[in-house]
Order: sequence, then C-alpha cells, then structure tokens
Amino acid sequence: MAQSSNPSFFTEEELNKLKTDCKTDGLEAGTFLIQKNSYSLDSTEFNIAVTGESGAGKSTFINTVRGFQSDDKGAAKTGTTLTTMEPIGYKHPNLPYVYLWELPGIGTKHFPADKYLKKMEFKRYDFFIIISQSRFTENDAKLAKEIKRLGKNFYFIRSKIDGDLQTFEMEDRKVNTAEELDKIRNYYVDSFKEEGIASPTVFLISNFKVNELDFPALNKSLPDILENSEKAVYIFCLPNTRLEIVEKKRKFLKEQIHVLATRSGLMGSARPQTVLTNPISHDITALMGVIVDFCKCLGLDDASLQRLANIAGKPVEDLKAVVKTPLVGEKNAEVIIRMHTLRINSTAEAVLDFIPIIGTIFGAGSSFFVTYRLLSDALDELTEDAQRVVKAAFGTD
Repeated sequence: MAQSSNPSFFTEEELNKLKTDCKTDGLEAGTFLIQKNSYSLDSTEFNIAVTGESGAGKSTFINTVRGFQSDDKGAAKTGTTLTTMEPIGYKHPNLPYVYLWELPGIGTKHFPADKYLKKMEFKRYDFFIIISQSRFTENDAKLAKEIKRLGKNFYFIRSKIDGDLQTFEMEDRKVNTAEELDKIRNYYVDSFKEEGIASPTVFLISNFKVNELDFPALNKSLPDILENSEKAVYIFCLPNTRLEIVEKKRKFLKEQIHVLATRSGLMGSARPQTVLTNPISHDITALMGVIVDFCKCLGLDDASLQRLANIAGKPVEDLKAVVKTPLVGEKNAEVIIRMHTLRINSTAEAVLDFIPIIGTIFGAGSSFFVTYRLLSDALDELTEDAQRVVKAAFGTD
C-alpha cells in the first residue's frame, strides 16, 4: 500500500534537496546529507542525571533501567550508607553514547544543599530524574527550581512505594490501593505547585517491579518529551518489558533503513556494472553489521537476553528458546545472500510504491531497493522474535 508520509529521519525539505542535488550535481552530492543524518542517530550523546536525597534508591533505579542486578559487573553500587561522592556515569550496555549519571545525595554533610547545585553542574545534563523515598522536602523543591531555571525537564519519582503498601497490610488497614496511590501522587503534585512548579510529572514505582505501579508509564512517557534523535536514543535504552517498547524500537529502526538504503543506492550508482550483476555485492559486510546492530537494539543479543531474564526472574534459556530467526546468533553472508536472491525480483515495485520521492532518484533494481527490502524483511523477523521474548519473559503484553 502506498503511503504519502515521509520518514521523519528526513524532512520533506531534505528529501526534495536530495532529489535536486542528485539531478543537478550528480549522485555524490547527496552523500553529505545522508551521512550527517545517519551519524546523528548513531552518535547522539544523551546524558540523564539521576539526583535526589541520599538513600532514595538512585543506584538501584539506574541498575534497573539498564537491566543490571546489583552484583553484575558494571552495576551501580548500592547500599545503606553513602556510596556516591561524585557524579558517576554509567553507559548503556548497547548504546555507547547514552549515559545515566548517578549524582551524590543532596543535603548531606558532604553536599549541603546551598553548595550542591553549583558543584553538580546541572547545565551539562540533558534531562533529570529526581528520586525521593519520603515526603516532599525543601531539597526536592530546590532541585526542581534549578532544573527549570536552566530550561530543562525532569521527572519526579517516588521510589519504594511497595514498602508503603506493605505497611498498610501490616497495619491491617483496609484501603483501596488505586485511591491510595492517587492520594500520594496528588500530594507531590500539589507540593510542587506550592513551590511555583506547575504540572510536574510524578511516578510512583518499585525498582524491583518493572511491570507494576508506574514503571510501565515511566518507560512510555519519557521519550515523548524529547527531540527525535534523543527519543530514539532513550527508547533503545529500555529493556523489552512490554510489547509497546518493542514496537517503538521497530519504528525508529525502520526510519534508519531509509538512510542506509539511500546511502547504498548512492554507492551502487557509482558502480553501475556491479549493480547490474549483484546490487549489494559491495555492501555484504556492512549489511551484516547493520543486522547485528538491529539485534542489539531489539534486545536479542546474549547480554541483553540475560539482563531481561534477570529482570523477569526467568532462566535465560527459556527466552532464547523462542528466538527462531537465523539472523540471531552466528551472522554469515550466506543468510543475507539467500534472502537477497529470493526477494530481489519483487523489490523494485514494492519500494517505488512505498517511497515515491526516493524512487525518482534511483532506478528499479538498484542497491537502494535491494537494501531497503532486505533490511525491512530482517527487521520484521527480528521484531517478531523480540515480541516472543517479551511474552516468554512476562507472559503478558
């Protein structure tokens, strides 16, 4: 089915410029734009600062969103005593440009509130998460006001909510859990409003229950306020705890395919004789690398599956057992070539219908069409496996 909308990785203006430049100055003229857009997704550095008072659960939160357990190599140190004396950046395991920064606790003797904000250099971070384990404090207000003064955004997280609910049970208090959670959430919202911060976003979570309370809503909401490239970066940070996370990853990878296929088309056009015999012969190694990256982004590599198994409390073998595509595991050129041979004849017509603007730049049968179709098919297979893994891990959507 033909679609009129353009992929958001290219603006309509950029697509039109690409078309014009290729017609007037040759195909090489569009290379810079394609490489620039591809690089911007691959190398966007995004720094998330996790702050709040000491003991609020900052380290555990960072470990949870990265899919780590406290005793894993590279995990943030957790404990009941002060463990962080300076900002520590933790790389996402699959995305080297994503950092979650654990900041020391505000309001301790080492970091009194009046000196904390200056020492922590808030301007260096892109987004903030304030974590609290208690009632709203003056320190919470100071953190939020400084973040807003810098023109940046934050989420407020009330951690250890499962402890509150357990207290109600121990006291034999008969409460409506949903109503009680709303009361707690509204308390923080109202407290921020009294400090002049309207409409704060508040989440009530347990760091050990990623599919309960507000943790799913947190994962879903954070990317919506970010710029497109930053949104993609953050989404790929998320462990696959729900099917909707897998779908968001698929959409962003689909957009990247347009960039990769267009670049392949330009390269192929510079080798017309090669394209006539085998449109992707010069791109086999690169395509293998792309598919490996897709596997990592969709959480299908061994390390990601192990982290998800840890979160779900399931044997990793149970998750690996539902992965069916030969694209996961040992990557080899034979798989890619076999896919290419079976599908090349039907590629041109399908892509012409799907992307009419790009279709006017490259002729039918070019490297663009083959690369686009091959990577699209690979992405579909990998997405199906990622969805099966989520169901195997959690038994729900």
